[in-house]
Amino acid sequence: MESFQEHHFPSPEIFEKLADLIAIQVSYILLHEKLNNELIPSSVPENYPFEEMIGKSKPLLEVFDHISMVSRTDTSVLLLGETGTGKELIAQAIHRLSSRAAKTLVKLNCAALPPQLIESELFGHEKGAFTGAIEKRIGKFEVADGSTLFLDEIGELPLELQAKLLRALQEKEIEHLGSNKVIKVNVRIIAATNRELDKEVMAGRFRADLYFRLNVFPIYIPPLRERKEDIPLLAGHFLQQMGTKLGKVFRGISPEVLQQLSAYDWPGNIRELEHVIERNAILCKGDYIQDLQLASSSHIRSETGFAIKTWEEHEKEYILYVLAKCNGRVSGAKGAAQALGIPPTTLESKMKKLGIKRQHYPGTKE
Repeated sequence: MESFQEHHFPSPEIFEKLADLIAIQVSYILLHEKLNNELIPSSVPENYPFEEMIGKSKPLLEVFDHISMVSRTDTSVLLLGETGTGKELIAQAIHRLSSRAAKTLVKLNCAALPPQLIESELFGHEKGAFTGAIEKRIGKFEVADGSTLFLDEIGELPLELQAKLLRALQEKEIEHLGSNKVIKVNVRIIAATNRELDKEVMAGRFRADLYFRLNVFPIYIPPLRERKEDIPLLAGHFLQQMGTKLGKVFRGISPEVLQQLSAYDWPGNIRELEHVIERNAILCKGDYIQDLQLASSSHIRSETGFAIKTWEEHEKEYILYVLAKCNGRVSGAKGAAQALGIPPTTLESKMKKLGIKRQHYPGTKE
């Protein structure tokens, strides 16, 4: 009997390991359904991108756990992570799960505007406050009253404006440019940065008091290279999305291609992976991606040897592609900014950073 048990029944250690794995999977499913179904109000638009938080890795589950804990409070949150890791997605999730979800999340990219305009965008201005102020305008703090203000790329905020932002957070009041009238505001702050703010403080580029005010509840968003087990799920998700856009049903991605994708370090993170899948979905003549189609000039090479573009090369190429599709129009209806889902000022800032000039793309002027 003992011999039969030894040969036909697994050891208790195997059951313990299986129990741990099953527990992780069940917790992920329950939390994901809770976040997507029970806690998100029915008013969330159909294109709300929370579903794109795909994965089952331990680092991502920890992020979900932090979202669940902090969303029901009014505590300031600082999202830390590299470009392309989905910080805005996390901010939207926190807001949608909060008591402020009935109001729209207000967003400001601190790197998308010149310094002289950021103050006006944040706090508003009176008519005649400065050259070009032809009418009174309220700022993001007033728009976000009773809601959440997401300050993306907070590390780029000019030092002279950091003191004014700190006062607004501490006193919960603002003043329009050109006015001494104090306006009380009730705003929850979520900030995000790809910089190491503690080092920025040490270098004198970021105020220590503002850093401590923002860093009440930091959430670290892991780069894709730290959650590689999620790459097959993400790749499949993006391929399905592209199939919908292309009116095509894909059977999937070959194990060899998935192995190549998993071997690469993805400096551009999830955005870069999404663009690589998009490119290969367009180039795929069948319904099954068996080869990774990538350009071969001046690229980073993974440990498997296949060539891949840098994140900036992908971003520049994609922006040029969208500009061409939009006949060179940057803003307005049917403009590239609208197609990309970003403010025109953000697109113009990216174009300047990437060296995209008028002669680089066809079409008519604005």
